[in-house]
Formats: sequence, C-alpha cells, structure tokens
Amino acid sequence: MRTVAVVGASLAGLSAVRALRRQGFEGRVVVVGGEPHRPYDRPPLSKDFLAGRLEEPDLTLEAEGEDLGLEWRLGSPAVCLDPSARTVRLGDGSAVQADGVVLATGALPCRLPGSERYDNVHVLRTLRDALALREQLLPGRRLVVVGAGLIGLEVASTARALGIDVTVVDPQAAPMTEALGLDVAGVVTALHERNGVRLLGGARVEGLVGPGAGRAEGVQLHGGLRLPADLVLLAMGVRPAVEWLHGSGVRVDRRGVLCDGAGVSSIPGVVAVGDCSAWYDVEDADFRREEHWTAARERAAVAVGSLLGCSTPAPVRPPYFWSDQFGLRLQFTGRRRADDELVVEEGDPLDLDFLATYRREGLPVGVVALERGRSFTKWRRVLAAPAIQQAVRA
Repeated sequence: MRTVAVVGASLAGLSAVRALRRQGFEGRVVVVGGEPHRPYDRPPLSKDFLAGRLEEPDLTLEAEGEDLGLEWRLGSPAVCLDPSARTVRLGDGSAVQADGVVLATGALPCRLPGSERYDNVHVLRTLRDALALREQLLPGRRLVVVGAGLIGLEVASTARALGIDVTVVDPQAAPMTEALGLDVAGVVTALHERNGVRLLGGARVEGLVGPGAGRAEGVQLHGGLRLPADLVLLAMGVRPAVEWLHGSGVRVDRRGVLCDGAGVSSIPGVVAVGDCSAWYDVEDADFRREEHWTAARERAAVAVGSLLGCSTPAPVRPPYFWSDQFGLRLQFTGRRRADDELVVEEGDPLDLDFLATYRREGLPVGVVALERGRSFTKWRRVLAAPAIQQAVRA
C-alpha cells in the first residue's frame, strides 16, 4: 500500500491520518475536504465561538509545528468512488488514486422543506454556518430552536447569555429523553427554564412562516400555534453524508457506511470512521452510529489498523458525550436502556449538581452527571473495566 486517500478533512479524518503515521505508514496520504478549511474543532461552534469568545484560528485541530507529510485537496468534495480503479473523483473534475481509502465525510444537518430560501433560518454544522448564525445573534431578538438535542440546547444556552429571547420546540415531551431518560430530561428542563428558555415539548413543526423568500417570520406548529421569530435554528439531527457513494458498491443505508466491528466496509481496502459510519455492535446485533467527538478519535486507530492489516484491538470504552450549558457540564457514558433503574449516587438533581448511575439487575451500565467531573471520571473507569463490559454484553 503506497497511497491512502482520507476523504473528509474532519476530526475523524485527522485522527485517521495520525493513526496511519503512528502505525508506521510512510507512504503518500491525500486528504480530501469539501470545505476550504483544514480540520477544525466543531464543539465550540455552538458555544464559545458562537458567543465570540473564540475565533477561527482558535479552532484548529493540528498541533503547533505538527507535520504529518500530507497532500491537501480542499474546497472540492468527493463525488464518486470507483473501488475497482481505486479512484476518488472530486467535484472540480480531478481525481485521487489510492490503494486504500478512509471514508470520513461526516454528516449533513436535516432541514425543513424550503428552509434554504430564508436568510434568517440556520443550521449549525460548519464554520460557515456558525459565522452566519453569529452575525444575527443580537440582543433582544427572538430565536426559535427546532430540536432539543445537544446542538439545539447549547445554542439556546449561548443565545440566552447574549440577551436573546429563546424558544425551543421538540417532538419529545422533554429534552434528551431518548438519550438520558425522563428523570434526567426533567433536570435538563429545569436548567433551561431557570435560565429563561421557553421549552415546548411534544410539539410538531409544520413549517416556516414567511412570504416565500428572504426572511421567515416564524414557525408554524401542528394545532395552530405560530411562534414569531427573528431567526430560526434547525437542530433536528443529521444524516450521514454518504449519497456520493451510491453506485460504488460500498454498502450504505440511512445509518451510514455499514462496517464490521473494526471499521471495514463491504469493499476491501475501504474503511469508514466518524459520523458517516455505522459499525456493527455485538450487544445490539446491529449497526450503530456513534456521532460524538470521542468516538471519532478512538475508532480511527482501529479502522486504520484494519486498513494496514495490523492487529489493533477494538475500543473497549462505552460511548461517551458531554455538553456545556449555562456554565454547567453535562456528561454521560454507557449503554442505557429504557427499563434501566436510575440511582442517584451523589448530590441532588434539584440542585443541578449530581451524579447518577443507570443500573440493570444491580449492575451499573451507564453514568450521568451534571458537574461532578471528578466523580464522573472515576465512574467512567469503572464502566470501562473488562469485567463490567463483559457482564453488560452477556
């Protein structure tokens, strides 16, 4: 293997490049990216960058003086993969030939039909998205956030701190119920309501209100309620960016590139990492997409090991994510099910300062904490212990 193409100049793509070099690959590495930027950190886009506390240079993911010996092909996305010819074709008409391919194209934000024609209706996925939204986040304006996931809640927190009136609508009864359960969702609700966010749970959006072009005037909900807005954020989740792979022979579905437990796709010599990939999970006996920052880093080394034919162990740590809202850090790790028992181990949820475990037949299978960072780190190590993981998967 002399040339590897990494398709996606993202955290997952950069992590794959670093893993290639760490695992001894000395050949040519070509990084393809649809954006004109080299890899940058996305989590601050909804927080410090949006608030103006960070600027573009602060987001770089490359270490000072880091030289990985890469060839960059930025500003033109990949549009076609021909595995038989080992060729990745780009939108500008050029092509990259490679012996191995790492797919790291990430995901695209979901939109409401027709939302692209309004200049005050935003999504938040890229640096360009964040710059456009930041320009319109002015004190006294009314923001409607469609979607109460991590991005929507973090933007709500940032906007409130900027003096903006915020309403969040979501089809779930309470924010993050699916991820954290009703009890913890109630804590998240209390955090936002105490800080002046209006939460409308169980609400279904029918569409945007506006003259048809230019600026939207609000959001129309099922049942007749209309929410006036000066700007709207669509935070309704993402879909894996895999449309360009159709016809390539790489097996994909709505979850992304379907891979085995080591990141290998249906085509030899092609692996996938990050938000565009869904790896086979033994516990679920199905493919699972992990959309979080930590998974993008940890899985890259495994996939690269598969590509190079190295013996690299699969990740043993359970899924993990964090979110900063109103100056507090929410953290979760584990594999929660709807019927798991929530046990408060420290603090009090009513004080917005606690740690709780999710237990299944008495065994801890997940941990959630608001603040309590030191204790959370200890519990995270407990959950990652081989004995616990083996028992969970039994």
